[in-house]
Amino acid sequence: MAGGSSIDVLGQFELHPVIGGLGQALRLSQSPIYMAVAVCLVLAFLYYGMKPKAVVPGRFQAAAEICYEFVRNLAVDTIGPEGVAFFPFIFALFFFILAGNYLGLFPFSFTFTSHIAVTFALAMMVFLVAIIVSLKVQGLKFFAHFMPAGAPVALAPLLVPIEILSFLSRPVSLSIRLFANMVAGHVMFDIFASFVIMLAGLGFVGDVLAVGPLVINVALMGLELLVGVLQAYVFAILTCIYLREAVAH
Repeated sequence: MAGGSSIDVLGQFELHPVIGGLGQALRLSQSPIYMAVAVCLVLAFLYYGMKPKAVVPGRFQAAAEICYEFVRNLAVDTIGPEGVAFFPFIFALFFFILAGNYLGLFPFSFTFTSHIAVTFALAMMVFLVAIIVSLKVQGLKFFAHFMPAGAPVALAPLLVPIEILSFLSRPVSLSIRLFANMVAGHVMFDIFASFVIMLAGLGFVGDVLAVGPLVINVALMGLELLVGVLQAYVFAILTCIYLREAVAH
């Protein structure tokens, strides 16, 4: 928002107590509230979408079935037949992130995926699940991945630390990618919206000049709609890739 001669573009990401005194006592911010809203919206969409159970589905049921098939095919095509077992996990991740990304596009709402604490927690969950599955399926052979096949044993002191560092960087890159894209989009929204407000206060000439930033913001909205689903897809498919490595012998 514009404040005097300055523009505060990071204020929208600040956490503050909600629900009055109860929220302050529980230290309840808007982030978990919107997470709960996202979960409820996804569950409501699936429940009311599949409730008719019609042989010839209506639009709402068709949309729910398309979403189901899309994520299921993503899991099975990437992981293999074992992907069926991981489908609920990947489905929940994809739609939780998608709902979080899109909720933040509504006025006066909050994008919980714009906080690194949230995205890093999701990434760490994926990382730990992949490690647990790897140890369960591969056993001690899992640690052989840190020494590239065919590489000279003499290079092990160099290659093994590099491979371990690359492996440990996965949750960092996974979380920062989602966090950075959400923050960047909302910062751009705020900057151009502030330009519109400032220019509109200059009279007729300002109103004419404000059309430019307004058009850019409309274009940014379309871009954010694409980025929102794209980032959820990237997060889901990288999760599938990590799980594919875990179940591969």
